[in-house]
Amino acid sequence: MTERIDTTDWAILSEVQRDGRIAYTELARRVNLSASATKERVRRLEESGVITGYRAEVDLERIGYAVLAVVRLKYPGTRHEPLRRLLGERAEILECLRTTGDDCYVLKVATTSMAHLEEIVDLLAEFGSTTTHLVLSRPLPARGPGRPPTGLPSETVAS
Repeated sequence: MTERIDTTDWAILSEVQRDGRIAYTELARRVNLSASATKERVRRLEESGVITGYRAEVDLERIGYAVLAVVRLKYPGTRHEPLRRLLGERAEILECLRTTGDDCYVLKVATTSMAHLEEIVDLLAEFGSTTTHLVLSRPLPARGPGRPPTGLPSETVAS
């Protein structure tokens, strides 16, 4: 489904990505709409699939997952279901992207120790060759776009 995204929708998206628990009255104040109009726009963005959910950001170190790594996986086979099963079973694998290029998958992995990371990398290595990169810091944490791409008019079509 294609959804028409205007300047106000972009403002709403920007605010709810910063704080998914923001009250409609505060959100309305920030985007210069009434609370009811804001609630209706958020509902429309949810129903059209532009907003797909809300979640809490967790400080991984505070819950014991001090080692963050990016693991690249070259998957030589064509049967991806066993890997997808592993992804569903292992909570340490936070994100998985299927990519083009030399690697088939790029995974974000959080573990409690280097030995724990080694265990996860060994599990992934059963599916193909891996390359592991330790994350030193996150200068730009994960985010979604809060405005149209640079150079496009403020009213664009998102798909």
